Amino acid sequence: MTEEKQDEPTAEAAGVPEDTAPADEVQVEAAIPAAEASADEGAETTEPAPADEAVAAPDGAAPDGAAPDVVASAPAAAVQYGIGPFSLREVILAGVWLVAFVVSFFSTSSFGFSSVWTSGIDWILTIGVPTVAVFLIVLRRLSPSGIRRVGSLGIDQFASVAFSVAALLWLGRIWAQIAVTIAGGPWVTSWVIWVEFVLMLAGVVLTVFAPVIPGLSEDFAHRAEIVAHRSARAARPVTVRPRPVAPAYQPAPAEAYAAPEAYAAPEAYAAPEQYAPADAEQPVAGPQETAPEPVAEPQSAEAAPQPAQQAFWALAPEERDVVDDYDTPLFRIGPTAWALVIEDRGSAFVIRHEDGRIGYLHDVSGVTRG
Repeated sequence: MTEEKQDEPTAEAAGVPEDTAPADEVQVEAAIPAAEASADEGAETTEPAPADEAVAAPDGAAPDGAAPDVVASAPAAAVQYGIGPFSLREVILAGVWLVAFVVSFFSTSSFGFSSVWTSGIDWILTIGVPTVAVFLIVLRRLSPSGIRRVGSLGIDQFASVAFSVAALLWLGRIWAQIAVTIAGGPWVTSWVIWVEFVLMLAGVVLTVFAPVIPGLSEDFAHRAEIVAHRSARAARPVTVRPRPVAPAYQPAPAEAYAAPEAYAAPEAYAAPEQYAPADAEQPVAGPQETAPEPVAEPQSAEAAPQPAQQAFWALAPEERDVVDDYDTPLFRIGPTAWALVIEDRGSAFVIRHEDGRIGYLHDVSGVTRG
């Protein structure tokens, strides 16, 4: 009786109805120790971190089970509905690009056919780069593990740059045509440049200003945080390189220098008379006859060396020919310019021209020396 009374409250606490069969009571009794054991294990286990707390990965790595570069899980947010795998903003942007791509094949000139595809490389920035941006946006949805950035720019950042540059180039064409018209020139462009500019401006709104436009900003809300590209991170601090410090001058101790006695004495060197000139004759045994030395005769005044003459400037009173050794005229000198005489031979002057030619002036009468 006592055991039955003790079991009754236990069964009621376990939520077993009173009209349960005896076999069920045995199952309840077996479940009670298991529940107590699991409760003890739950008390020893630490509580898990909330789902919306950021879990930093060591050394910038991603936590287990997360996509690469993901360092924090996105908090619980409302479900974003779209059109198929694309968001509403992406569908509108793809439609804007498609219209601009088709219009780009029409002529931009009113006189003859000339589109951006036939105007050199103008198509690269006006329609080519926006095409690549839309292709990457579509590829991101269809293949999430594919290309996710262009250089240091994310795909949405690259699309913002692409449509902004394209819109600026189409605006430049419109501005150039307006300037020509104001100056009195003809209007030579067609409606294509206006349509392309409006479409690229719409692309700028859908990429650059979309995060602040209601309805379009949902595409950017609650995105998972990722590690920024190394080119997009904050710059590293730069420290000024320290200048090398010159070592302080320290005089050498007196013991480092040799004493005067350490040098060789003058007697250690050979005496001058011990050395004989290289061309000196060796002594020969036996008597030798000394040849008489010739007596030097005094040089005449004509044989004495003449002092070097100094060059001077000469000015001829009229035009005169300067000839070579064969009396062939080389150049002329006259009263309009001074001539450089490098040698005075009495009856002739040796004259050097400005270009380096040297000749003889035989008529030296009336020449003025400078």
